[in-house]
Amino acid sequence: MNPQSPAPRWMRHTLLAAGIYNVLWGAFAVLFPSAIFQWLDMPQPNYPQFWQCIGMIVGVYGLGYAIAAFDPARHWPIVLVGFLGKVFGPLGMVKALCTGELPWGFALNCVTNDLIWWIPFALILKYAWDQFQQDTGAAPLPDLATLLKEAQTTQGSSLSQLCMQQPMLVVFLRHAGCTFCREALADLSARRTDIEKNGTRLALVHMGTASDFAKFADSYGLADVAAISDPERRLYRGIGLRRGKLLQLLGWEVWLRGAQAFFSGHRVGTLAGDGTQMPGTFLLHQGRVVRSYIHTTAADRPNYVDLCQLPSAS
Repeated sequence: MNPQSPAPRWMRHTLLAAGIYNVLWGAFAVLFPSAIFQWLDMPQPNYPQFWQCIGMIVGVYGLGYAIAAFDPARHWPIVLVGFLGKVFGPLGMVKALCTGELPWGFALNCVTNDLIWWIPFALILKYAWDQFQQDTGAAPLPDLATLLKEAQTTQGSSLSQLCMQQPMLVVFLRHAGCTFCREALADLSARRTDIEKNGTRLALVHMGTASDFAKFADSYGLADVAAISDPERRLYRGIGLRRGKLLQLLGWEVWLRGAQAFFSGHRVGTLAGDGTQMPGTFLLHQGRVVRSYIHTTAADRPNYVDLCQLPSAS
């Protein structure tokens, strides 16, 4: 594994501080459940055990933050759950303050428990997302030639062997449940004759299991096409395809194109693979990439017939 650079020190300190604060606040609520109500001259709760239970939950969150402090990127779910609680909690507080159900002094809890943590927690989550996109910590890859030799098709040949025999249009798909993946297979099925008429052969790279993908491809009439299962995304990464950024995956044009594809009959299915992986198409010949199409968004729709033409210099 590549050594992962440690998170910025301030992130670790922030999560440790949040953990200590939560444990102390939770312990105070458990040991002195009536104190805050006395200070604010509020009626005592009929069931102080409820307030003590809230203190216990807050304290447990503190232990989670302390654990997350050792590796914020790895433990991002803990940070995310805490961040959501710190966002939704004040929303309920605003309603209670506006209706007079709680005094304004009680809102101090929201300031110290929630509001002051919004920005640092959001920045920690962004950092974790950036690390995820960059495959930080992923195993180092051999060169592309080695990866092509390792890439075994369902027919038993390596991608390296196939592209030495004839040009191979290799389509790297998104996960099988994606409407754009299904649209791509429909496009390839419709244009397969034009793609292969000059001797180019198709190959499909996917992230699912070989058996599941065989059934999936068969529904598009592509069961006989060479397919490579790459659940660890080694070939994806080795050829230069990365995980998408938020706008590449969820931008407005992606939503518009997704609606168009969906209503054209390309329904959404079960996630099969990394939902953030970007697709791409490459023409391989004699072990080299001679043409490529790198998607700028998940919604791009390449012209596969144009891509299968060998450059004249070849």
